[in-house]
Parts: sequence; C-alpha cells; structure tokens
Amino acid sequence: MIEAELKARVHAPEQVMRQLDERAEARIEVYRDTYYDRPDGSLEKADQELRVRTVHGADGTRTVLTFKGPAVDEESGSKPEHETRVEDADQAHAILRGLGHVVLIAFEKRCRNYDFEARGRQMLATFVRVPEIEGTFLEIETLVGEDEVAAALHDIRAVFAELGIGEEDLTRETYTGAVAAQRG
Repeated sequence: MIEAELKARVHAPEQVMRQLDERAEARIEVYRDTYYDRPDGSLEKADQELRVRTVHGADGTRTVLTFKGPAVDEESGSKPEHETRVEDADQAHAILRGLGHVVLIAFEKRCRNYDFEARGRQMLATFVRVPEIEGTFLEIETLVGEDEVAAALHDIRAVFAELGIGEEDLTRETYTGAVAAQRG
C-alpha cells in the first residue's frame, strides 16, 4: 500500500483543531521515533526509511517497525509503506543494530490524531509538534493502491482546503531533516 500524504505548516492551529474536533475524537499521543540506516547511508541515498516508533497514549504503549520505499509521487513524497507491530521495542532496536544498522536520528513528536472519513476515504489527520523545531504541522494521509495516489492526493488537498489551509502552506520538509539541521 502507498501512504498518500501531504503535510502543511499550520498558522492557526487552534482554529483548525476545532474544525477537526467536529469531525472526530482526538487521540493525544507522543511518538518516539528512531530512524536507522546502513553505515554507508545507502537507505537514505535510496530514499528509503527504516524506523522504530514507540507510541505512548491514553490506551497504553505500542511499538511499530516501519519500512518506507522510495517516493512514488515526487511532489508529495508519498511512499510505499510496510509496517508491523512489535512486542518489545528494546528487542526491535537490538535486532536492527545486530543486523548492522546504525541510528540515523531519534526524536520525539507530540501528536493529536483524528481518524475520519472524507470523500469516501478513511483518513488520518495528525497535528504534529516537534519540540526541537518551530511551528505546528498537519499531516493528512490515507492508504491506497499505487494507481489511486493522484486521486487520493486530490482528495487530501480538498480536505486541507475545507480546513482553510492552502497550497502555499504545503511543505515537503521532513522532520528528520529539520531536527538534524537544528542539531547542527
């Protein structure tokens, strides 16, 4: 499946949050993301991602292992995504290190998630604040087949427009890149 996703900088987060609160119940979660690469940086060079994410929320803690392939849509950066839940975060990290992977970067994301249906699709909208970088971001995503990416991105853009977020607010900036730049 492809994670068709767009991200925007949000200039009026409280206003947008109120609109999303009308669509769905918010789930407040903290993500602890650790990105891995091979020592030669070949995953990053190939536009691939390998991540262990531990999510802390009101319903408990869960950990997922994710691999993302190269972008299938250059404008949005939407990528094929393969994800599975793992029982033990420490063991997942140990396995990846044991296979020779090294930590590329690790950071925390504070998220407010909304699951809802729009334009006939299940969507996830996530408000994101990363303590190390300035601003509030909103990601909207849906999982689709590769032949549906363009239509899904069109639908996501329509949801952004309904929320008062324009094309000029969309960004391809990555959290990994922004955190790395901040750390110098």
